[in-house]
Amino acid sequence: MTVIIGIILLFAMVIINVPIAIALGIIATIGIAASHGIANLVNLPLSMFEGATKFPLLAIPLFILAGALMNTSSISRRLITFISALIGFVRGGLAMVNVGVSMFFAEISGSAVADVAAIGSVLIPAMKRRGYSKEFAAAITSSSASLAIIIPPSIAMILYGALSDTSVVKLFVAGIVPGVLGGFSMMALSYWFAVRYGFAREDAFDLGRLWRAFKEAWLTLLLPVIILGGIFGGIVTATEAAGLAVLAALVISGVIYRELDLRHLRKAMVEGIMQTAIVMLLVATSAVLGLYLTEIQLPQNFAKQIMLLTDNKWVVLALLNVMLLILGMFLHGAAAIILVVPIVMPLIHQVGIDPIHFGIVVTLNLAVGQQTPPVASVLITSCSIAKADIWAVTKTNVYFIGVLLAVLMLVTYLPAIPLTLVDLFYN
Repeated sequence: MTVIIGIILLFAMVIINVPIAIALGIIATIGIAASHGIANLVNLPLSMFEGATKFPLLAIPLFILAGALMNTSSISRRLITFISALIGFVRGGLAMVNVGVSMFFAEISGSAVADVAAIGSVLIPAMKRRGYSKEFAAAITSSSASLAIIIPPSIAMILYGALSDTSVVKLFVAGIVPGVLGGFSMMALSYWFAVRYGFAREDAFDLGRLWRAFKEAWLTLLLPVIILGGIFGGIVTATEAAGLAVLAALVISGVIYRELDLRHLRKAMVEGIMQTAIVMLLVATSAVLGLYLTEIQLPQNFAKQIMLLTDNKWVVLALLNVMLLILGMFLHGAAAIILVVPIVMPLIHQVGIDPIHFGIVVTLNLAVGQQTPPVASVLITSCSIAKADIWAVTKTNVYFIGVLLAVLMLVTYLPAIPLTLVDLFYN
């Protein structure tokens, strides 16, 4: 009964716009005081500190800062120019460019919000000028940006790995195939839209133009090679790779391109600090919630109740998918991971689900949640840039959400899709 009351209070506070981190902390504090007495609250500051200072979490502010540095320099513009020269000649090519740039940007920032902010501000106006509806432009920008939490490096995967004691590097490897599959499926859907609605072709393919774009962007193209090559090659950890990403972004944009002055650096740092503060406050208060859940043995009791219904892992995955999809509609991605993962991990181990496999399932559910109102943080950002109504955009975006759902189903019931590369590299 205490847990049910806590869930009701949590959603009530979310509805009245209490920040989710504050709401989680309040619920956990009240729960500990009610169940174990006020004297036990003395341990809460230590729990918050320990929860927020796990070494893998250091990658989060660094990847956020790397994305912010890209936003304040011409790195994003150079990426767009190169991808446009490469695939923009196809009918509806500008929509495909949108997806391609999002996939590339995802390999650097790990943040869907950073992706949509950087790419949307350039491509949405360009798409509108070329005759695309603002609803379609907002929809494709929003959905393709969610590839940033599927394709490595991913902030969502870092959080999941820290909370579940799972290898972040293996999660990164497992996300490659689902992310690429989602990206190329969105490109195919864009082509279908282009043929159906007669979207314009861009300039004809020009090898000289492609070469000029490559010469401008080749240093930018080195960023994912540095990040992912270092991680998968075993040279650096994910956290160290995040530091390399920041250093590379600083050198390329500030020293080589000479586009990062003190004003832009300050803007990037402030943006990075604000986003990091939101995530890390969530992590800190979730540690208090985790302490409370452990003391009342909710994860163990939850696992027992599900096991009474079924011990079939495929049915369990279906039930968890439904739960995650519903939560994703009302909670931001980090909050959903923090709330769900500590509760369900005992169940995952009991029914024999690979934690790496489940991590990709969780990540894909959150990608869908970023597109489904009422919260839909990425969709709202895209609609704001496009100056389009969120519900009108959703009517178009439902097709791209369908792509994400299809990839989710494939990953859920064909574990080989995310796990084959993991097995190849690590077994």
